[in-house]
Amino acid sequence: MTKKNFLKTGLIAAFLCAAAAQSAFAFSANMTTDGATNPPVGHYEFCRSQPQECRSNGGSAAPTVLTRDGWKKILEVNYDVNEAVTPMTDMEIYGVEERWAYPDKVGDCEDYVLLKRKLLMQAGFSPSNLLITVVLQPNGEGHAVLTVRTDRGDFVLDNMRNKVLLWSETEYTFLKRQSNENAGRWVKLQDGRAVAVGSVQTQ
Repeated sequence: MTKKNFLKTGLIAAFLCAAAAQSAFAFSANMTTDGATNPPVGHYEFCRSQPQECRSNGGSAAPTVLTRDGWKKILEVNYDVNEAVTPMTDMEIYGVEERWAYPDKVGDCEDYVLLKRKLLMQAGFSPSNLLITVVLQPNGEGHAVLTVRTDRGDFVLDNMRNKVLLWSETEYTFLKRQSNENAGRWVKLQDGRAVAVGSVQTQ
């Protein structure tokens, strides 16, 4: 499927599904947070090297109102970044286990997320509604996705698929994500399954 056809089909079908989900699944459309937690090691190091990326968002903004143009931009950014970046591990790229960075032509899941977040911010989305999120895959491996907070629910942009889904429609266990008030802080997510992931202790 070409990009044009993908966006056209996705814009119509997925936008209508989002509208239906808002009324039919209002209880689970948005994630529930459960207090502060420690950031992933990679994000902690990323913030040390680029503190301008990890500052206060100026308070908690309301979830973005999801318009057709906004939904089209979300689909477009997810598709374009997934197509432009080739997946590679940090060990293959940098020779280290964990390093978060903006990708050029290659990157791992966190790098995809950083670039999608940056592009959506440039398109006018509030950083309060673009949250890096740590999840657990069904095979037990950790993964990172971008959550977009909207008035129709929390949607997930994932380098493993071009389709954008409500968080509750994915197969992941959601562990924690950035605070919508401060990009350098993280909060726990209530997903019913407690799993330990690599993190650092901060004051």
